[in-house]
Amino acid sequence: MIETVRVDLPGRAYDVVIGADLLAQAGSLVSPLLQRPRVTVITDESVAALHLKALRDGLARAGITMQSLSLPPGEATKSWSQVEHCVDWLLDQQVERGDVVVAFGGGVIGDLVGFAAAILRRGVRFVQIPTSLLAQVDSSVGGKTGINARQGKNLIGAFHQPSLVLADVSVLGTLTPRDFLAGYGEVVKYGLLGDSAFFDWLEVQGGALVAGDMATRIAAVRRSVEMKAEIVMRDETEQGDRALLNLGHTFGHALETATGYSDRLLHGEGVAIGCALAFELSARLGLCSQEDPSRVRAHLKAMGMKTDVADIAGDLPAAQGLLDLMGQDKKVVAGQLNFILARGIGQAFVTDDVPRDVVLTLLKDALQGR
Repeated sequence: MIETVRVDLPGRAYDVVIGADLLAQAGSLVSPLLQRPRVTVITDESVAALHLKALRDGLARAGITMQSLSLPPGEATKSWSQVEHCVDWLLDQQVERGDVVVAFGGGVIGDLVGFAAAILRRGVRFVQIPTSLLAQVDSSVGGKTGINARQGKNLIGAFHQPSLVLADVSVLGTLTPRDFLAGYGEVVKYGLLGDSAFFDWLEVQGGALVAGDMATRIAAVRRSVEMKAEIVMRDETEQGDRALLNLGHTFGHALETATGYSDRLLHGEGVAIGCALAFELSARLGLCSQEDPSRVRAHLKAMGMKTDVADIAGDLPAAQGLLDLMGQDKKVVAGQLNFILARGIGQAFVTDDVPRDVVLTLLKDALQGR
């Protein structure tokens, strides 16, 4: 079963192809984009060890040759030094503007390689082949590319849409349980921000999703991608509605920065904790009932996920320090921090009308639970 979601941007439309065993079909799927039968692939060492041969074989079936570069895994790879390394290598491979660069990996590789493709020769085409659940449902779709700075996450980057996304759910079977659940944090986010029926479905089907049921995984990825595509088509460069996709991220990014983008807190774990905090903040502001944050936390806990700041190992800054980190977020406008809050499950909205003392008290309470 193969599902296709069209991201129908004027002049930059592309397909997100979702299914099992797509690596074996990569050659036939990518070849319509190519002016000559070769691609350059950038991946990370972990993905290369598991899946690079399968991709090479899939491309070879269509007569496509590939050169590959493997980078260290982990969030720290989203850096200026690795951008320089990628661009230098791509130029050594004599990549032309008519060629295609393939980002083969999780969200880190997709963001980094997409940014490298955006600035190489003022923009070359690239294909996303995401290998993590998080990347398949979120970061590979929508054209946001970039790297982290000392001051915060994803502060350097460009909008550069891929020419194709191949989401092979078969490769999700090689993820660790922790990495899979981190990606699930982004799946839950879609139900929470705009589709309560999807959240209802996840409450029932979450177990099958984690257990590896292929049809359930395809359905969850498809619905997540559909929702992201709909929002991106309305607001490609995040002037309005696209900010909804950052539900949980304002808190999550601050926590990621505080933990040094390390294995102490994976991105999807930060998003899950951030979603729980965003719903708690919404309830404290009288926007939704207290039942909603309780239901969010209950589902995350049932899935075995991090749900509270107390679940993060090691020291964290005090509440004011976390609030200061939130002030470095990309969503700050004229010094005012924007929040994505909710009037209920599936009813998220963007606002800058949030008293800082309420946020500070929420963070203090969250830290006291440690």
